[in-house]
Amino acid sequence: MENEKTLSSLYPFLDKDNTTSPDLLESLHRKVEDSVKAKQIFFQKNADKIIQAAQIIAKCYQQDGHMFAMGNGGSSCDAAHITTEFMHPITTGRRALGVTNLTADISTMTAVANDVGIDHVFLRQLICLGRKNDVLIGFSTSGNSANLIQAFSQAKEMGLYTIGFSGQTGGEMAKCGSVDLCLTVETDSIHRVQESHLTTYHILWDLVHSIL
Repeated sequence: MENEKTLSSLYPFLDKDNTTSPDLLESLHRKVEDSVKAKQIFFQKNADKIIQAAQIIAKCYQQDGHMFAMGNGGSSCDAAHITTEFMHPITTGRRALGVTNLTADISTMTAVANDVGIDHVFLRQLICLGRKNDVLIGFSTSGNSANLIQAFSQAKEMGLYTIGFSGQTGGEMAKCGSVDLCLTVETDSIHRVQESHLTTYHILWDLVHSIL
């Protein structure tokens, strides 16, 4: 009986027969609808850009180039995810393609952040590893991450192609002039932005292999 009271106090949305409340079900369906709508609007507006991005990446690999990915916080997980997709293709017959996840080297990142500043953590790695005609991809739900903008600027000086994944209005990423293609999910919801980014780079991965 005591356990039931504790459970009821912790999860008031569960009634006595352990069925989910209508309010929660409505909330769930509304979030799904919002997610689908955000993706539909995004892909309608950005279909041509996504194809261009796939062509740029495919050309990079055709020229024996390399791709780099970066992001902060949750977006660093997207950088890691896209890296894994390209490095370890799960579809039979598709070859592994080289990508460096610039968020993965904790020792280098913390050394640069400590000695120089957080704005340089991606830039410093790119100076060492990047080459002309490589591709740099950056993820930011706001588009305002200063360390991404710095790295994009450095990449353009070095002759790399740059692709940005952003949200809301695109932020500085959309305005800085150092991003060749900025794929902006125009919603204030960070979750909807990240869900759309995930779907986009899964499709991008598939398009790149189709071109190759």
